[in-house]
Amino acid sequence: MKKIKFRLQDLKFDKNGLIPAIIQDYKNNEVLMIAYMNKESLRRTLKSGKTCYWSRSRKEYWVKGLTSGHFQFVKSVSYDCDMDALLIRVRQIGAACHTGNRSCFYRKIK
Repeated sequence: MKKIKFRLQDLKFDKNGLIPAIIQDYKNNEVLMIAYMNKESLRRTLKSGKTCYWSRSRKEYWVKGLTSGHFQFVKSVSYDCDMDALLIRVRQIGAACHTGNRSCFYRKIK
């Protein structure tokens, strides 16, 4: 397979300049959360090695763990075939969910 050089401008951000980021534990593949990034928060994530998101409700950047101590250390960042979603594999410290649960996906429908 031919390796394609990644270019940030090729990602497909929505009309608000956001792209969904699925956060997954790099060791056991557990899906921890979903959050949104814009170009700047993705740049900050890639530069610092800690996840940085755009808060849609507060309209500000937030680094996961700054207030809780539950940091996410980035192991890899991938994008899907349509280039409109990210998969970020992390080493999660403590809970990923604001409720105190390890994953935001702790409630089951079926």
